[in-house]
Amino acid sequence: MSTLQAITLDQVVDTDHYPLTDPESAEARAVVARARRELAEAGCTVLPDFIRPSHQEVLRQECAALAPQAYFDVETVNVYNTDVDAELPEHHPGRRTFERGNAFVARDRIPGDSLISGLYAHEAFQHLVADCFGLPRLYELADPLSGLVLNVVRPGMEHPWHFDTNEYTVSMLTQDAQEGGAFEYCPNIRSATDERFDDVRDVLDGRGARKPERLPLRPGDLQLFKGRYSLHRVSPVRGDRARHSAIFAYSERPGVIGSVARTRQLFGRVRPEHLAVEGRAARADHLLD
Repeated sequence: MSTLQAITLDQVVDTDHYPLTDPESAEARAVVARARRELAEAGCTVLPDFIRPSHQEVLRQECAALAPQAYFDVETVNVYNTDVDAELPEHHPGRRTFERGNAFVARDRIPGDSLISGLYAHEAFQHLVADCFGLPRLYELADPLSGLVLNVVRPGMEHPWHFDTNEYTVSMLTQDAQEGGAFEYCPNIRSATDERFDDVRDVLDGRGARKPERLPLRPGDLQLFKGRYSLHRVSPVRGDRARHSAIFAYSERPGVIGSVARTRQLFGRVRPEHLAVEGRAARADHLLD
């Protein structure tokens, strides 16, 4: 029995404000309407205190116990997670490199009875997320490593500027950094048909009219984000406490599994499922990454 089942959904989630099991209620419709509006306007929305304050420490402790299992490897990357040695035009933003120092606890290291596992697989939670994104339904990733992960940014490290592989990103801060670790983003800086390399380069160079936005987040907040088209990062973490966040990865179609190269980059290993589908992954767009 999962933590979520043992404690019950109503005890863990603030169902007074987020009535997951009553999606037709006026409160639920208001939540969805606000989320859709903010996602359309800014590419991001936050459901504050989604986890009740009384259980935020349970959430923190569970994820903190998992954090030592994160695969950690400092890598030189660009915003597209492509080969940094590839030949690119002189002013191409892919020529800018950063040190990626965040780490991930893979899905197969997260117990099924944990709170975040219970949430990820809960039908009512999935339904709310799909509604907020304006989708008929969402599917859990078939990927055995990247469907549900814990992102760990240790002091002195950062998760540099990047785009997500998935169009729809769902995350929850479980432990904030002592200092730094801010979520910064440039909403809808590119589209499925236009990379807008000049705009991306200007942000990386800290110039131009496009200034990154900073999103205040607290442990227990649920963040819904269109990370495929919005450049974003977690700024360097300082102090003595790491930043932890759970990432719930869903797709509009079933059976999605990550590539061998990207999976090995993030987790240091692959599983037979990745090898079986290599070269046959379907893409919803033709963007560089």
